[in-house]
Amino acid sequence: MKEEVRWMKTKLSAVGTLFAFGLSFFEGLAYSARMAATPELTVYRTFLAELTAASGPIVQKYFFSQELEVEHKSDHTPVTEADRGAEAAMRKLINERFPTHGIVAEEYGNEHAEAEWTWVLDPIDGTKSFIHGVPLFGTLIGLLYQGQPVLGAIHQPILNLLCVGDGKETTLNGRPTQVRETYSLANATLLTTSLGDDILQIHNPAARQRLLKAAGIVRTWGDCFGYLLVATGRADIMCDGVAHNAWDVLPLVPIIRGAGGVITDWSGGEVGDQKSCIATSPRLHRQAMDLLLT
Repeated sequence: MKEEVRWMKTKLSAVGTLFAFGLSFFEGLAYSARMAATPELTVYRTFLAELTAASGPIVQKYFFSQELEVEHKSDHTPVTEADRGAEAAMRKLINERFPTHGIVAEEYGNEHAEAEWTWVLDPIDGTKSFIHGVPLFGTLIGLLYQGQPVLGAIHQPILNLLCVGDGKETTLNGRPTQVRETYSLANATLLTTSLGDDILQIHNPAARQRLLKAAGIVRTWGDCFGYLLVATGRADIMCDGVAHNAWDVLPLVPIIRGAGGVITDWSGGEVGDQKSCIATSPRLHRQAMDLLLT
């Protein structure tokens, strides 16, 4: 009888943990099963360092340079030689080392995107900050296994910061890090990439305004740098209502989850292509959802 009670307590504790992370019971079970079935990632963690070593100096070379030339793509977003050069350097390494792997990336398109292992690259997430000499940007690198994000990195080469997560643990420059425990939105620091009207029109502006008003501090320390601040316990919520691309969000999933946080779209579902995104602690995620879903 005692053994049965102990078994039930263990099961209930596991279920409670899944709910605390803002996932439904079945979503939690599915995610745990995927992580348990993921092959050893050590070789890929080591390779991440090689990718950042190749891309970082290219980004550094052009940062705060008066010789930087800015072009605009068909969607009117800026692009520079730093974006293209950093991505090209990473693609070259991936193709040399793992020729059967796929690539999904912002500047040069996709290669074998349906491969079992696929790298997701955003050479400069936050190009608008980059071209103005503001270091609130980073290089995003993610690895998908059978379509699911299992490894992610945010590299800020100007500040020499490397945040890496695998869904179970997240580190900053090699040291474990966690989201911080803030008990109410009124005491929370909320970050977002932009407060402009063009952004507010994309995903439920009224809900976002409710959340912004509820937060204690609101700052536009955005793009991937905002998610780094949340994952390392320096801010509480990162909230974007924009329609993201895969390379903007998929590398963030293992980082936030590995730091003990929750990352979903504004309806509480999985993040992905053309969706909104919010990342925070389990406690604040529940409070934020109450406002976003009202």
